[in-house]
Amino acid sequence: MLAALLCVLLGASAVVPGAARAAPPAAGIPPAVQVALEQAHVAAGNSAFVVVALDGGPLQLAHNDDAAMNPASTMKLLSTYVALATLGPNFRWRTQLLASRRPVGPRLDGDLIVRGSGDPALVIEQWWLLIERLRALGIKDIRGDLVLDRSSYAAAVEAGPTLDGNQLRPYNVAPDALLVNFKTLSLDFVPDRAAGVAHVIATPQLDGVSVPSHVPLADGACADWKGQLKADFSQSRAPTFGGSYARACGNKTWHVSLLTPNDYVLASFRALWKEAGGSFHGTVREGLAQDNAVPLVEHESPPLAEVIRHINKNSNNVMARQLFLTLGTDLAEPVGSNPGEPGSLWASEAVTSPASAERSIRAVHAWLDQQGLRMPELVLQNGSGLSREERISAASLARLLVHAWNSSQMPDFVASLPLAGVDGTMKRRPAASGSAYIKTGYLSEVRALAGYVFAASGHRYAVVALINDAHAEAAQAAHDEFLQWVWRQG
Repeated sequence: MLAALLCVLLGASAVVPGAARAAPPAAGIPPAVQVALEQAHVAAGNSAFVVVALDGGPLQLAHNDDAAMNPASTMKLLSTYVALATLGPNFRWRTQLLASRRPVGPRLDGDLIVRGSGDPALVIEQWWLLIERLRALGIKDIRGDLVLDRSSYAAAVEAGPTLDGNQLRPYNVAPDALLVNFKTLSLDFVPDRAAGVAHVIATPQLDGVSVPSHVPLADGACADWKGQLKADFSQSRAPTFGGSYARACGNKTWHVSLLTPNDYVLASFRALWKEAGGSFHGTVREGLAQDNAVPLVEHESPPLAEVIRHINKNSNNVMARQLFLTLGTDLAEPVGSNPGEPGSLWASEAVTSPASAERSIRAVHAWLDQQGLRMPELVLQNGSGLSREERISAASLARLLVHAWNSSQMPDFVASLPLAGVDGTMKRRPAASGSAYIKTGYLSEVRALAGYVFAASGHRYAVVALINDAHAEAAQAAHDEFLQWVWRQG
């Protein structure tokens, strides 16, 4: 389920406002790259390129490298590396189940409290496992309410508009200290030609949510298949489809976010608790776990090193925002002979103060200053790149990549990046196939990439390429030519 959802929580199209900069001379840009930029009608001043040799290789390039530009999802490189360097690769988030009073035999007369810490990877399988552990304690009948303790996040974290105003899209799901399954319902459409219908399979099961079991099949090409379905999501618990599904589409999945955060947790809990043979008589509300609450069971997330692979390879914005908020929590002082250096471990993983974007922004700047990586042009908003406001220069991104390459976190960091021609967002990009570990970034009027190229010569390079231009969408070929040039000439 996690793998299926990761690929849809990507960056939305977003117009990046601002007038084009005057075009400086394009000296140094490889000729094939320059031709591709011209064919896409991208002004040289609206692009930036950096190549830094990591081991004495012959290539070096710095074009427009100090310009503050929107990096789209390549901003995730900053968030994930700072997280590795400060939290450590084995950092884990915890989700706890507690009771307001001690259970008596199979019966809990009090409330069941769920306390979250911002786990980015609490997918339905892990939520199911946590509930199964609760049932294994012998508890069967819960007479109180489901109380959701989100105190590890500041209330303002969930405020603010989405990037494109579409609340149904999973990548727009707001950060949540208790984010279950990305608050997403997956609708699988499976054609049954003999029956003349496409079966609709909804996962996970959500108590009180009814989805049509099938839609009629139709002839024709699989073009705007979602539009052809004529979906009506105005009734979030009873969506309908007034159209049809093209036979030519084969199997497709539509991921939607229909319920409020509280309703999603309640609906998924009710369904899983019922399946486990339990009964529940209450409703859902927010509250705090008191000091005398009785601990029942808890779930630990995968380690941070695994989480950042999901974030970077699939460009998962929701997980990146959850991770970014963790950077601003009050953790204990780092331990080790050189506190704050890459690879330092934190003495405590406990979140003791509400997370907020402002706290995380201050923490990131402080760490960068401490490492000699001060970035005066850096503008952070949510750390994921799903933003019209975030800015960084190609030079700063390159310095970050060099710093990461020379750190003890390098193996985990590089392994988190998509490998060209093999996986993640670079799976269908043939340039430097099998030899480039590259994070991509896409927004309307933005195309970006940053990472590492292992050249045919054996030399290693850090590379950055940013485009902020009205014609950026047509300029992917320029970035592919750039990667190929570094691989071939490096």
